[in-house]
Amino acid sequence: MVKLIDGKRIASELQQKLKDDITRLFPINKRPGLATILIGEDPASQVYVRNKHKACEDVGITSKGVVLPKEVSYEKVASTIISFNKDLAIDGILLQLPIPEHLKSRTNELIELIAPEKDVDCYTRINMGRLIAGEGIFAPCTPKGIVHMVKAMGESWEGKNVTIINRSIEVGKPLAILLLKENATVTVCHTRTKDVGAHCRSADVVVVAVGRAKFLTSEMVAENSIVIDVGMNRVEGKLTGDADFEALSSKVKFITPVPGGVGPMTVAMLMENTFLAAKQRRLK
Repeated sequence: MVKLIDGKRIASELQQKLKDDITRLFPINKRPGLATILIGEDPASQVYVRNKHKACEDVGITSKGVVLPKEVSYEKVASTIISFNKDLAIDGILLQLPIPEHLKSRTNELIELIAPEKDVDCYTRINMGRLIAGEGIFAPCTPKGIVHMVKAMGESWEGKNVTIINRSIEVGKPLAILLLKENATVTVCHTRTKDVGAHCRSADVVVVAVGRAKFLTSEMVAENSIVIDVGMNRVEGKLTGDADFEALSSKVKFITPVPGGVGPMTVAMLMENTFLAAKQRRLK
């Protein structure tokens, strides 16, 4: 019988441990601090940022949020990031993505302005390079959460064949790096891959993040495999993932629900990265 990977439960357990560690290591007036920058009024981004601030409150991290108008200039966003770089009370800086269309071409420029030691999303070139070299203290939050949640189900990544259907800098590429470190064998599929299903059927674990509802069908996966669904789609007003959840549930060993799977783990890992940043900066 299929088992759900309950991201909410696993994230809650991780956040309780973080809360205990923060209480033990940091005086109440010197708690780790996270700053968020939200541009515009996109409803989904507003919800994501609100959830992150709520998580900060739950674990004992202080948080500051700046909301900038949709038509804000590049210079204003840049100066906001730089001001947080200089703020000694801030250990992590998060620029909520995506940003408005007129700034999208300069997304990487804005990310590179974040001080690497405060880059808790692990998107700067320096931190991504450290991740590849196996020397960084951060990993991008969604891939890091995926690695953690499978382990929390009592499964080892070692020796597993893993197919990732995504090659983005946010999910696919860093996840592949993390899984190689876990001694998994990794295949990365993308829009030019021929016969994605063939790669999935030979996998012990399939991670799908393509932004298409019910993309991953029952015929595409092996019996008793594990499915990690990173997708977030709206279908008839309901949130759904990239996997055909109902069809897959009768075939696979473990599967993540949407919502309640990878999403809560991403937020929990942001909290952990902020905690690690604070330890690195303040408790040397």
